[in-house]
Amino acid sequence: MAKEVVLLDFWPSMFGMRVRIALAEKGIKYEYKEEDLKNKSPLLLEMNPINKQIPVLIHNGKPVCESLIIVQYIDEVWNDKSPLLPSDPYQRAQARFWADFVDKKVYGASRKVWSTTGEEQEAGKKEFFEILKTLEVELGDKPYFGGETFGYVDLSFITFYSWFHTYEVLGNINIEAECPKIIAWAKRCLQKESVAKTLPDQKKVYEAVAQMRRRFVSE
Repeated sequence: MAKEVVLLDFWPSMFGMRVRIALAEKGIKYEYKEEDLKNKSPLLLEMNPINKQIPVLIHNGKPVCESLIIVQYIDEVWNDKSPLLPSDPYQRAQARFWADFVDKKVYGASRKVWSTTGEEQEAGKKEFFEILKTLEVELGDKPYFGGETFGYVDLSFITFYSWFHTYEVLGNINIEAECPKIIAWAKRCLQKESVAKTLPDQKKVYEAVAQMRRRFVSE
């Protein structure tokens, strides 16, 4: 099976983590190939010639790109256990909407928190908390975004949790003080083995991001 499934990835990537969690949820064995994003491999450039980005899932020699598309693919191909998307068409559409919201909103705002300074960073912090509060409203009193079980939206968003320490240190913010429901939800997700084993140590992420930040902020 490992020969049939290969993942091209970069360990701190919240997008790659999504795929790793999905593969773990399904119990799929695969070959992991770490990419150097400053020196991308010929395999990555061959398998994702359009965007030249990770993650890329290679299944039986055929590439699937973009993390949420990969997760949907995994859910459809290995549909015999741990469904990630709801079976109801309306609920499935809602799950896709909120996962897309995370993709379009959380990443951009959170990037401003750690990679900018001054007014731009302050605007990014305000936007970041507005987005998290919107997600808190959607979560409501449910254990998970989809209801009683961990699913597609949870998987899409929980990977950002590994960067929360980075956002707090570099942005001088306290996420739990502003959004306690999000932190409680994240800790609930971390009780799942697939999540706990996939998410890297927050301080290790911080150390890696601090190095990256030097490219964005003159110190």
